[in-house]
Amino acid sequence: MIAHRDHQAAEEPRPSFLAAAIGNTMTRLACMDEASIVLRREVRTEDAQALRNSLAELRDQFAGTAPAVVASVVPVALRRLRLLCAELSIRPVLAIGDEIALPIHVALEHPEKVGVDRICCAAAAYARSRAAAVVADFGTALTVDLVADDGAFMGGTILPGLQLAARALGEHTALLPLVEVKLPGEVVGRDTEAAIRAGVFYGLVGALREITERIATLLGKWPTLIITGGDASAIAAAGGFVDVVAPDLIFEGIAFAYARHVRRADA
Repeated sequence: MIAHRDHQAAEEPRPSFLAAAIGNTMTRLACMDEASIVLRREVRTEDAQALRNSLAELRDQFAGTAPAVVASVVPVALRRLRLLCAELSIRPVLAIGDEIALPIHVALEHPEKVGVDRICCAAAAYARSRAAAVVADFGTALTVDLVADDGAFMGGTILPGLQLAARALGEHTALLPLVEVKLPGEVVGRDTEAAIRAGVFYGLVGALREITERIATLLGKWPTLIITGGDASAIAAAGGFVDVVAPDLIFEGIAFAYARHVRRADA
């Protein structure tokens, strides 16, 4: 579980590495002292200047050089981050799946094709539950993945996230407007915008419940359900069947992967 420090006292140790989670829409950055977040920033993945500014700010938190540990699902953005880190003397850059091994066993034919974010979140979920778990990440896409009792990543489902689903309706129909999805008031929308918000939001709540129930049937027991991502708290409040909301699950997974890498290097 990630600990937080809103203000760094003078006597506290400097962070030991920089964590970067590069998603399709947003890139999240954090200075971390082992499993504690000292300082964080978030920028749009496409905004190279904002990324450079945030990296420069976070670099100044370190006493000397420190590694950047990266989980990326956007190859071009990872290349951009590597270049910026080289300019800013943030080194080495250790990408999970490249310089750092995947943090858990992926029981699939082509583990290299699975998003590193999914694997990191799954590793962090298993570290919390130590038993079969379902981890749902509400981002640009909604991923719902299964970790087995032995800690292996078994695969899962991928479907459009809230904003992507709403945007698809706005962009691929003649009359439906483009709306920003937020927590709807009623399941029955009294106008078109409200109907879209309710449909997309409660549709994903229902999808999560259905997928989890089917996985539970497959396992013969109800797994721990851990959800993360920007919309996780609202989904959990509306659903009533979520066990854990973990907003920083991706950072937990990055820290887990890096700690495992360091232990192996020291062995």
